[in-house]
Amino acid sequence: MNDQAFWYLENFDLSELMCQNKLAEKTSKQEDHGVKEFNKGETIYLPEDKADKIYFITSGRIKIGVYNNDKEIIKTILEKGEVFGELAVIGQENRAEFALAMEKTHLCIVTLDELKMLLLKHNTFQKFMMTLIGKRIVSVEKRLESLVFKDSRTRIVEYLLELVNTKGQRVGYELLVRKFNTHQEIANLTATSRQTVTTLLNDLRNKNILTFDRKRLLIRDIDMLKKEVMVEA
Repeated sequence: MNDQAFWYLENFDLSELMCQNKLAEKTSKQEDHGVKEFNKGETIYLPEDKADKIYFITSGRIKIGVYNNDKEIIKTILEKGEVFGELAVIGQENRAEFALAMEKTHLCIVTLDELKMLLLKHNTFQKFMMTLIGKRIVSVEKRLESLVFKDSRTRIVEYLLELVNTKGQRVGYELLVRKFNTHQEIANLTATSRQTVTTLLNDLRNKNILTFDRKRLLIRDIDMLKKEVMVEA
């Protein structure tokens, strides 16, 4: 199960709620809400843009991040069924980060006025938004702690474990993650270098703990992967 998508909320169809009367519209990119298609590399918003909408991913992938001295730092990568731009709900006036399509992506875009109506009408949606914001805050705190107290190897292994936990599909005794990120994207997510990521992944592959290519990651032995963190602790 993809925990980040919060599908555990009983009898709650987020796509139906946020995309109601929108999927059939296929609104153009000139309009400020509805359903929009973004091509690979296209920007959804940039730092300092007005924060007046939230977004639901119906297909594709989005990366959220910031630039620091021309270096890209990725905060998170989101996929189908996930929501972003949520800080607009609690009064953020301008974006502090960028959002960019990693492949062809379709988004349901909800304005703040529409969002307020949804929150008033649906108690479950209120719970969803509170859960979403809370989980994102906890995730940021854990990442900051990792950057301060853990070395680069441990950060990468913990990222792989989190990736498997949230995106993995069991295939027999193994765990499969489709749409595996590039080594540079993993480096940007873990504040390491591409070379460090490549070296570690090759080492884990040589130990027969995992295998990977450009499209997928296969964890052969999740227990051994967990022990890699214990060894470095």
